[in-house]
Amino acid sequence: MAGRVSLLIARIDWLPSSLLQYWSQHLRPAHPWRWVILLVVSMAMDWLLTSFKVPAALLLGPMLTGVAFGVGGAGLKSSRFGVVCAQAVIGCLIARSLSPSILMSVANDWFEISIAVGTSIIASAFVGWLITKLGILPGTTAAWGSTPGAAAAMVAMSEAYGADIRLVAFMQYVRVLVVVLSASAVSRILLGISDAPIPSSLAAATPHPHLLSLIETLGIAFVGAYLGWKLRIPSGPLLAPMLIGATIQGFGLVDLTLPAWLLALSYTGLGWYIGLGFNREVLIRAFKALPQLLMATLLIILLCALTAWMLVAMIHTDPLTAYLATTPGGLDTVTIIAVGSHSNTPLVLAVQTLRVFGVVLTGPSIARWISRHAEPTWRRASPSKN
Repeated sequence: MAGRVSLLIARIDWLPSSLLQYWSQHLRPAHPWRWVILLVVSMAMDWLLTSFKVPAALLLGPMLTGVAFGVGGAGLKSSRFGVVCAQAVIGCLIARSLSPSILMSVANDWFEISIAVGTSIIASAFVGWLITKLGILPGTTAAWGSTPGAAAAMVAMSEAYGADIRLVAFMQYVRVLVVVLSASAVSRILLGISDAPIPSSLAAATPHPHLLSLIETLGIAFVGAYLGWKLRIPSGPLLAPMLIGATIQGFGLVDLTLPAWLLALSYTGLGWYIGLGFNREVLIRAFKALPQLLMATLLIILLCALTAWMLVAMIHTDPLTAYLATTPGGLDTVTIIAVGSHSNTPLVLAVQTLRVFGVVLTGPSIARWISRHAEPTWRRASPSKN
């Protein structure tokens, strides 16, 4: 595995120079048309990844296309306004997941669920500390990249706290792919399911959106994003709509509505913002760290599996439900697998949703702690760093 990765890195390092020079001098189109080509290629990549049932395809497609254009020297830069809009929609998406059935599950087993959520957050913090201590990635980037669940939210928030959003996205979506494969495998092993469901990027979309509910949702997203920006709250465009939307929906005053096209636009905007920020150096660094990041991903999954064992012992649920409830995948990813495997879906959603809120609220503090206390020893001893 390590030999193949090294060979791939060598090819990445060797290929671009002459090829990208030729692209820049002869093939690169006029500036307005580059955006059109970016959109067309992103749509084609969306279709390809969706055809292969890759999770988060509508975000990964534009992100990978943006990486190719960024490394290729296309000279495109995504608007910050688009990222703020994407963050606001993702905030409403998280808020919408707080349904009455989830609240009931949390109320019934709040103590045990809190222990499970807290343990998984501590486990991910330990992995982030380890990645930083070994000098694989800087502390803030390692902390946000290793945070379990809510991959899009973690990527959207990380930049406000000084993390490299490109490497955070790389870590998060490598883990999403591994979690999907492992969760599907566990479903097959425990229940004998021969064709476990693969998550869709638009699984969380509202099937039949009502115009009034959509207008109310967009209003919450706009007001929340504006307040978050005006009050200078770190990641405010995501946190403010999330908290406002969850509160208003909790009182039954609004039904948050997120149609498929709105989610697709948000995923595309965020994917372009991440991908277009890549260059050769960042891409090579990401591939060099891939073996260690895969090991870190497997470690997080193992630690969360131990948390699942604790949950089985505390509330006597079935092993598959406990595993899906604590596995560090995205909320939409795990939901579809839970429904398809006939697990206790409300309990799975309760643990996953509570952890989403937990990591969003505790992520900044954990990232700061890791940055302060996990600096590699060799860096402390280096005179150039003093």
